[in-house]
Amino acid sequence: MAEERIWTAGLLIIGDEILSGRTQDRNVAQVGTWLNLQGIRLAEVRMVADRIEAIAEAVNALRSAYDYLFTTGGIGPTHDDISVDGIAAALGREVVVHPQARAILEAFYVDRGGINEARLRMARVPAGADLIENSFSGAPGIHVENIYILAGVPRIAAMMLESLVGKIEGGRPLLSHTLGGWIAESEVATLLAETEKAHPGTQIGSYPFFREGRAGANFVIRSADEAILGECAAALRMGLEALGKDVADGGL
Repeated sequence: MAEERIWTAGLLIIGDEILSGRTQDRNVAQVGTWLNLQGIRLAEVRMVADRIEAIAEAVNALRSAYDYLFTTGGIGPTHDDISVDGIAAALGREVVVHPQARAILEAFYVDRGGINEARLRMARVPAGADLIENSFSGAPGIHVENIYILAGVPRIAAMMLESLVGKIEGGRPLLSHTLGGWIAESEVATLLAETEKAHPGTQIGSYPFFREGRAGANFVIRSADEAILGECAAALRMGLEALGKDVADGGL
């Protein structure tokens, strides 16, 4: 039986405001969650400043390494919104005003003061690109080659992702099951590794915490196969209990 293909994606967060800490990023979690539902694994996240050269370098690295590249930020109306310029540079394409994007913006702003030079910047795309619907604020996202260019505002990015449902090829979603307890992960590290090795197609992540003056850990088992996931979770529970550990289903 042929091995099932695993689809992957990179995510590029663009913006000085993210790197400076003035704005807290919320897109990694929602993009990662959405991708998993499409059967695509988010494999890498990078953050870069608003510099064309930095954007282009990161775009070329990520679009080559993974099936898809998603970017957030830098497609607004101000002079420092240069994601389109950086991505176009990476692809060796010109930046053009997309006629459909211009029409969308003209209709959106007809009762909001009309189109102007700043607003028209949001119609700029790398030559040959398609648009991603934005039902919230009019300004569309952009799709070019294997790159999906989203807004930085999480609510708008979420709506753009919603419009892409069913339009991007992926595999089976990655499922998960969590076990946890007041368990020092160093005491069960060997068990975790052996259990994962005994159940091909699974991954076990260990996430320690410290609460109420005590150390504990949650163990997250992941697999695209529900049956294998259940078998691995049951085996891990048995192994932990054999070591005298109290185990909470769903984690602590």
